Amino acid sequence: MGADRRKDGHGGVLGLFALFGCGVVLLSACGSMPVTGDVKAVDASQPGDSQVQVYAVAPRDNATPNEVVDGFLESMTSDDSDFRTTRKYLTRKAASTWKPSAFTTVLTKAPSRSDRPFRDNDPGATEITYTLTGEKVATVDAQNAYQPLAPTDYDQSLHLVKENGPSGKEWRIDFVSDGLLLGQSDFKRLYRSVDKYYFAAGRASEQSTLVADPVYLRSRTDPVTGMDTVTQAVRSLLAGPTSWLRPVVDSRFPAGTALKKGVTTLALDDRNVLKVPLDKKADGVGQRACRMMASQVLYTLRDLTSARVEQVELQRSDGSPLCVLGTDQAEEFAPDGSSSGPDSQYFVDDEGHVERIPGSTKGSGTPEVVAGPLGDGPGQMGSVGVARDEQLAAAVTRDEAALYVSSIVSDGELPAAAVTSNAQNRKNRLSVPSWDGRGDLWVADRDPDNPRLLRLAGGAGKPQEVSVPSLDGGRIEALRMSADGVRIALLVRQDGHNTLKIGRIERRGPETEQKVSVVELRQAAPQLTDVTAMSWSGRSRLVVVGKEQDGVQQVRYVQADGSTPASGVLPGVNQVSSVAAADDEQLPLMAVTSSDGIVKLSPGDNWQTVVKEGSALVYPG
Repeated sequence: MGADRRKDGHGGVLGLFALFGCGVVLLSACGSMPVTGDVKAVDASQPGDSQVQVYAVAPRDNATPNEVVDGFLESMTSDDSDFRTTRKYLTRKAASTWKPSAFTTVLTKAPSRSDRPFRDNDPGATEITYTLTGEKVATVDAQNAYQPLAPTDYDQSLHLVKENGPSGKEWRIDFVSDGLLLGQSDFKRLYRSVDKYYFAAGRASEQSTLVADPVYLRSRTDPVTGMDTVTQAVRSLLAGPTSWLRPVVDSRFPAGTALKKGVTTLALDDRNVLKVPLDKKADGVGQRACRMMASQVLYTLRDLTSARVEQVELQRSDGSPLCVLGTDQAEEFAPDGSSSGPDSQYFVDDEGHVERIPGSTKGSGTPEVVAGPLGDGPGQMGSVGVARDEQLAAAVTRDEAALYVSSIVSDGELPAAAVTSNAQNRKNRLSVPSWDGRGDLWVADRDPDNPRLLRLAGGAGKPQEVSVPSLDGGRIEALRMSADGVRIALLVRQDGHNTLKIGRIERRGPETEQKVSVVELRQAAPQLTDVTAMSWSGRSRLVVVGKEQDGVQQVRYVQADGSTPASGVLPGVNQVSSVAAADDEQLPLMAVTSSDGIVKLSPGDNWQTVVKEGSALVYPG
């Protein structure tokens, strides 16, 4: 069976072909393999079709330097096992030292090479150098962690020499940087985002909460390890958290634990039980630790399999069961800290009172004023943040000068202000408050003379100033805490623009004298030049309102690592001032607009008005 060839965008001959057949479904097999049909030539950079499997073709005899470079670049976008065919474009020495899994560089489009005229009958040509160029937008490191970048020029050299081969002297690449070089469309075709789960550090085992750690893994079989995506995910989980998250999470797997040697496929049995054979490092683990280990596996694989994983069985090195954990038993370790997160919404009515829309998967309950002084007291509030257990709320006054914390389930007098701002301009005072999964309250004072990020442990006591050393002169305009309590989303004002950044929360010392800081801020939406509102939406995703350069306002999803999901852009809605989303992604997305009031977007539906008069809507958190 021959392979069709086509001229690619570089002017060289494409050394790839693709087969269309039964798509790969994780942990389930195709009913039958196709036995008829032609091999069909496709563009290797065709976006988004994970059903297409692309195979590399070795360089032809006496291939020109142009063909060698083009074939090598295209071959990197294939499903070539261990990149064996791809290495045939390299000299023997370069092929033995090249490490394709070291990292991946992502460009907006496939790389362009410099055009170099070449005459086949030029006997004096023994070496040649090409320049590869493009616009770099991201990298993926050896830990599979995605790092977005502001678009920057990319420039890399490829050096070719003539090397003795079976048919005489052949052009081959003798110098190439480690890693893969892919355009965005190829990257999205070959890789998928996967959330690994680890436990928040510094908490008692009975209060343990899982934290999502996003990575990018091959969508089908990894060319280097030969593992399917599920096995890759478990292998990556066992290897430990990514460098950015490592200081604030723990794994219950003993250090150095790995899959049993030779395991490349993990599959569900007929009872939807996934058996995971481990090496000797895990043989002596106790039952409590083993159950926590199994919960890490179960939550990591939850969105990866076509069939629901009902149980995870971890096995010792001799194949005997170490422990078994079912989905119901794993709820005590749920990433949002509870088996079912809060689903009520809260907002401020036109009179400045806090109201609640009772829990409903449709977000359409009848609003009711909350109990306590925030519901029927004399104060006029402008924004609100509700604790995740829905017992307390923190509200900022309409002039944004003072923050009050009060019960919303029992009556009482309005207490003294917990935080006040001395800024002269209203827009420079207090931000909307937010609660983390530990029950701590966070708010930013935007006073230009004394900007502060403040934390109130348990929502009470003296506010503690939290250091943010990597702000680089920027000012926090808004914040939202993650349910796990180890990440914070910040809108940072700098050089006239608001950008979205994610920070890691580090805690030092005993609980009563804890020093808290937000470190290693990283861009979460570099494609947006101005972000006006945001909210966590699930365990490693946010919904943001913003604009691209010279663009119009849009509402879209972004991943916490800064990558953009395929279905990122949401239906349009006009003049959005704030958004609110829940940890449960099945609950409706809410937004406040200047034209239609409070609106909701349920999965698979269009925007609908919920409350015509109201503002500052939030989910608990």
